[in-house]
Amino acid sequence: MDTPLDLAYLAMQDDDANAPAFYARFLEAELFLLLESEVAGDAAQPLVLETSDGSLVLVFDLEDRMAAFNEQPSDYVALSGRRIAKMLSGQGVAIGLNLGEAPSAMVLPVEAVDWLAAAAIGDDTVVEAKPLEISKPVGVPEALVAALDGKLANMGGVVGAAYLVSAQYEGGESGHMLALVNVPEAAKTGVSEALSEALRFSGVEAGQLDLAFLNADDAHLESFVRAGLGFEIPELVLPKTTGPKAPGMDPDSPPILR
Repeated sequence: MDTPLDLAYLAMQDDDANAPAFYARFLEAELFLLLESEVAGDAAQPLVLETSDGSLVLVFDLEDRMAAFNEQPSDYVALSGRRIAKMLSGQGVAIGLNLGEAPSAMVLPVEAVDWLAAAAIGDDTVVEAKPLEISKPVGVPEALVAALDGKLANMGGVVGAAYLVSAQYEGGESGHMLALVNVPEAAKTGVSEALSEALRFSGVEAGQLDLAFLNADDAHLESFVRAGLGFEIPELVLPKTTGPKAPGMDPDSPPILR
C-alpha cells in the first residue's frame, strides 16, 4: 500500500505545482534514520554513505522498507523529517529517501536539505497584538486553507479546535488569524512551527498568518466560533498495545549530529 509520502511524490511527478505539498509532507512525516551505532545518551551518529555524488544518509517512512533495503539488523532512530532536515543543515549531506522499491525512492540533494531546513525554521516574529474586530474570513487562498487543513488533521490530541477569521487591528492593519484552542504550553512552539510551514508551502506569496492560543473558557472564543471557518481535527486514538520502539528518542527532539 502506498504511503502518504508515496502519494505526494507521485503527485509531484505528475505536476511540479505539487512539489510544495510533497516537501510539506516530508517535513511532518515520522522517518526512520539509519545510524552508524547505537544511540549514546542524547547523541546519535547517522550512517553516512560515501557515493560518487557525495555523502548520503538513509531515511525510510516504513520499518519494513528500511529492513528490506538494509538486509540486516541496524540501529536507527525515529525523527520527524523537520528535525532531520534541521540536524543535517549545513553538513553537506544529502538524504536518500526510501531507496529501494518504494514509489517515493529519491535522493534529496544537499541544496534541497538546506532549503528544507530553512523553510522549517523560518523567521517568524512574535508580537503581542489584539484584534479590534474579527469577522468571517474573506480572501483566503484555497491553497492556504488546504495546507492548514492537512497540518491540523495531524494534530489530534494537541489542538482541541481551530478557527480561521479575518482580523482588524489598531492602526488599520488587517489580516487573517487562526485561533487554536487548548494547546498545551509545551506544544505551542511546535504547533506554531508546523502551521508556519503550511503558509510557506501553500504557494501564497508574501503571506502572513497570525496565531491566537485560547483556552476553552476564554471569553473571546465564542466570537471566533461564530465568525470563523472551523477545521476538523480528529481525536487522537492511542493503540491498545505497543510494540518495540526505536532507541529512546523523542521524534521532535533531534540528537546531536557528530
